[in-house]
Amino acid sequence: MPDSLTRESTTTSVLLLATTPACRLHSGDGTLLDRLGDQLATLPVREIQVMSAAGGLAADLRGVAKIARTTTGAVAVLPGDLVIHTEALAVLLEHPARGTAALISHDATAGPLRPPVRVEGGRVVAAGSSFHLVPEANATFRGVLQASEADLASLADIAEELAELAEAGKLGPVTPVEAVDLLLVGLVRSGVTVRAMGIGQLHADRVTGQNAADAAVARLAEVDEAKVRLDASVKEDDGFFATFFVSSWTRHLIKPCVRLKLTPNTVTGISAGLALLAAVWFSAGTPAGRLAGAGLLYLSFALDCLDGQLARYTRTFSPLGAWADGMSDRLKEYAVYVGLAFGSAAADVWYLAVAAMVLQVVRHAIDYTYAGAVADAARVGAMWGRPARSLLESQDVRRAPGGMLRLAQRLERDTIARYLKKMIVLPIGERMALIAVTAALWDARVTFLALLGWGGVAALYQLAGRIARSAR
Repeated sequence: MPDSLTRESTTTSVLLLATTPACRLHSGDGTLLDRLGDQLATLPVREIQVMSAAGGLAADLRGVAKIARTTTGAVAVLPGDLVIHTEALAVLLEHPARGTAALISHDATAGPLRPPVRVEGGRVVAAGSSFHLVPEANATFRGVLQASEADLASLADIAEELAELAEAGKLGPVTPVEAVDLLLVGLVRSGVTVRAMGIGQLHADRVTGQNAADAAVARLAEVDEAKVRLDASVKEDDGFFATFFVSSWTRHLIKPCVRLKLTPNTVTGISAGLALLAAVWFSAGTPAGRLAGAGLLYLSFALDCLDGQLARYTRTFSPLGAWADGMSDRLKEYAVYVGLAFGSAAADVWYLAVAAMVLQVVRHAIDYTYAGAVADAARVGAMWGRPARSLLESQDVRRAPGGMLRLAQRLERDTIARYLKKMIVLPIGERMALIAVTAALWDARVTFLALLGWGGVAALYQLAGRIARSAR
């Protein structure tokens, strides 16, 4: 029977697989397994179960299946031979969604204890093991797998199927070392959505000998976990204006906000208030008023970035916060449109303001209806049974994207092209900058004409992209 340490305050259980010899290697005053236990004790997990009974791969997998069928809440599975930063564990275990996810590194140098995976759109779409090949792998799995409560039945079924294959000798010379790797392969191939949680500059390595264990522990000390956490709170794939003109300095406000106990929703509210004040100044219609409005709008957008950074740093993001942030963005932008129109003496500005607002509504509809259609398709697939690939197939087959999507993927590899591509769609950062600059230097009429011109090109670009992806 597994040993357990219970915490009632959270809903995640951790299963430590202690059946590999390396988990008993020395690390400080104890073993690697002891070290992992101490790290997990500092994180919000409800229960730590150590599976230490010998019996081979099949026994381990049946143990995972039994726990998955009898527990409630999310379950994380970790090998006992793992040397990892505590912050890397927290990336997965402290995520409030408690979703199905795997810890990965975008270092694609695969090895015996670093199985290759392919990540697309933040999801693991193909996973490897000693006999599962992954064409075009772009990351490696680092041994930490979590299954959400909704996916526990799938995890149990996969673990039992793998156990039967192992007992029948159909998996080949596979040892308990690959238990977690095979579970990830099974989840991905069965159609379960597995989020890819990147460790960034942090380390997570599985080891086989004492020298490797000592070297892995020494590597951990080379990284400042607090700095990495701060860096990770800033979005890597943000737009050009947000990245270089806002996030470059708002990141320094994160820790003061934490000390002041400001919540992300509070920052969102302050951002909305500043935007409404900007609209009031714009409505004055004077050069000084437009200049003041532009400054307030810039500060409002800066706080709009800060609330997300604070949410990621404190890991307090929620569906309510995301909804409030999205609604606030729409409210702020349309309030500024109204303020600019009120402050203009030109007769046609109100028509231009309404046209700009309608264009933005259409652009949001293109985005959100497409995302909704993708989600609906996934739910229908889950309801009627998605086609699963056999666990005995040795290779994941990937359908090549079409010409336009292939070109888009190539552009993503080039930094300048990637930022140009993001700017084309006129994201909120570029829109706020466009409004502020044109209003401060010229007038509302120029602002709306610029929004309609650039926004129209962005709408056509988005529409073409959604059509191409839908056809694929």
